[in-house]
Amino acid sequence: MARQAVSTDNAPQAIGPYSQAIIANGFVFCSGTAGIDPATGVAPDGIEEQTELALRNLDAVLTAAGASMANLVKTTIFYTNVDDFASINAIYARFMPDPPPARSAPANAALPRNLLISIDAIAVLSTD
Repeated sequence: MARQAVSTDNAPQAIGPYSQAIIANGFVFCSGTAGIDPATGVAPDGIEEQTELALRNLDAVLTAAGASMANLVKTTIFYTNVDDFASINAIYARFMPDPPPARSAPANAALPRNLLISIDAIAVLSTD
């Protein structure tokens, strides 16, 4: 099985020994993508801002892999405060295709760098 790393400057660079995404067997496996501004390396303060930015960063990684949000089949949203679910869900819904991908959303996650949200994803590459 061949594996290909995906990297783009349009999303935050990996802060450890991992790739932004890996392409393997027709799938794109995206690492957790946080709401960090890729230009400054800084995360905004609020959950709405971080959620929007995390989804834009995820889109950038998918684009670099030759996929898009329309190709998503599974996402996992890790977030720190269960009370933020409604806000996260409303923003998330704007970015998702119809039908939306399968999803898990465990709350009360401890994230590095005082981040409020991280979203990982799996997408399928088009065979067109």
